[in-house]
Amino acid sequence: MLRKLSLAVAVSCASNAMAWAAEAPLSTRTDLVSVYQEAVDNNADLAAARAQYGAQKEVVPQARAGLLPNLSGGAEVADVRTSIDQPSAIANRSAHSYQATLAQPLFRADRWFQYQAAKDVNEQAALQLSATEQNLILQTAESYFNVLRSQDNLASTKAEEAAFKRQLDQSNERFDVGLSDKTDVLQSQASYDTARANRIVAQRQVDDAFQALITLTNRQYNSIQGIVHTLPILPPAPNDAKSWVDTAARQNLNLLASNYAVSSAEQTLKQRKAGHLPTLDAVAKYEKGDNDALGFANPNSFGAPYGGNVEQSTLGLQLNIPIYSGGLTSSQVRESYSRLDQTEQQREALRRQVVENTRNLHRAVNTDVEQVQARRQSIISNQSAVEATEIGYQVGTRNIVDVLDAQRQLYTSVRNYNNTRYDYILDNLRLKQAAGTLNPGDLEDLRRYLKADYNPDKDFLPPDLASAAEAQLRARP
Repeated sequence: MLRKLSLAVAVSCASNAMAWAAEAPLSTRTDLVSVYQEAVDNNADLAAARAQYGAQKEVVPQARAGLLPNLSGGAEVADVRTSIDQPSAIANRSAHSYQATLAQPLFRADRWFQYQAAKDVNEQAALQLSATEQNLILQTAESYFNVLRSQDNLASTKAEEAAFKRQLDQSNERFDVGLSDKTDVLQSQASYDTARANRIVAQRQVDDAFQALITLTNRQYNSIQGIVHTLPILPPAPNDAKSWVDTAARQNLNLLASNYAVSSAEQTLKQRKAGHLPTLDAVAKYEKGDNDALGFANPNSFGAPYGGNVEQSTLGLQLNIPIYSGGLTSSQVRESYSRLDQTEQQREALRRQVVENTRNLHRAVNTDVEQVQARRQSIISNQSAVEATEIGYQVGTRNIVDVLDAQRQLYTSVRNYNNTRYDYILDNLRLKQAAGTLNPGDLEDLRRYLKADYNPDKDFLPPDLASAAEAQLRARP
């Protein structure tokens, strides 16, 4: 009786003989949204970005302070020694005084433009923080689905190893009864050894993927929920690249932040130019102290100056007209022109990059949609080819190399299918990030298609593939 090597048999062998880890209880399996919440609470990069924004937003009150009144006070205690040659006389007194000064800027164009620039810097910093928060959504999804990708890759690699082990056993049996030569055994042994080495590497990749998830959230994970194969694979909506580009031009957070960077540079240029303008302040001053401290000694009665306290109040306007500062202001204006040009060019470069990324990701999602279906059909066709090649080998019309190549091609198609599936999910999220619409609700939408009892060794393939391959094999003459 002929024995067929089906994918279902290989998967069963892999699941039973080489389970890569003990199954975690369903209650301990973490889902995508929970991982994201852990990342929001514990991610070091996000915490650093929030601290940076907390520092940057202080530029607004600091700049505004230059437009508000400034009040200062002071005190002075000194020993005053006065001498006059004619007639020879020396007077020693202990002097003390107190003063308070209030200054209110009336015309400070440079400080006004500095304040406007600071407000733009604050808006830019807020958008950059939002971009970091949005990027964390994508980082979480990438880390999460990379774990699932590596688990599915390990599952298919284990199934491939089990298939080659089964083929090796068959080759040994045929060699023992004289139905094949030693070459078949050696070919099967080489394929099995290669598959075993690949399985060891795949196991390490699973551990690496979990480590990346731990680094992102600072939490340990034993098992996570997998994505079901019934996830709808649909083109982007709307399926029009120009609509996505227009949305990105309006909502891409980094692009919006660059607009404020340009505005801030424009205000800074105005501030530097205002360095040529006069300044006007209202100044009020109050002083109280003894006569010696305030310098009101009576020259006509030097021998017996007035020793009581003196009060003095001053209220006036202070005008300052800059004339020449060694070329400093002119140099700062030239620098600001260059900084503004630099910022505008950086914004244009970013705009072009956003347009490119948006268009490329729109094409990528559409390609992924077609690829998922094509890769799925490829598994069915390759599984049928393995069955047919195995039958041919049993009756002598195919050799062992044909069987091994067919099996190898089957598991390559399996891995390609799963990789394309996860590429579709992540490219969708990347497209939304480029357009500026990515939000935690997108992860909530994906959570609906997570499977709490997902077992990579059994669920890395759609459950109907085996029957589809058998139907295809029967349909052919």
